[in-house]
Amino acid sequence: MQVEQADPKGLVRESYRIDGITYPECRSIFMDWALSVPIGVDTPDALRALIAHYAMPQPDHPMSKVLHEALLPADAPKRRGGRSARHGV
Repeated sequence: MQVEQADPKGLVRESYRIDGITYPECRSIFMDWALSVPIGVDTPDALRALIAHYAMPQPDHPMSKVLHEALLPADAPKRRGGRSARHGV
């Protein structure tokens, strides 16, 4: 996948150009990116393209950390509610 397909609005590209950008700011930009991924684009493939193009040359950038974290499997949901939650069992 081409980086232009993976980041059509240039959100990730611009995050790497902002001097002094923080990890929380990168997470916010990433959320905007994730919500704007076009239907039909394979998100893991897009992330791999972004990592290869941006994160590999700049591994210490906070967006690089965000991109790598996005490929990690999600934690299994924890059970909440029900009788055991109400009674502390």
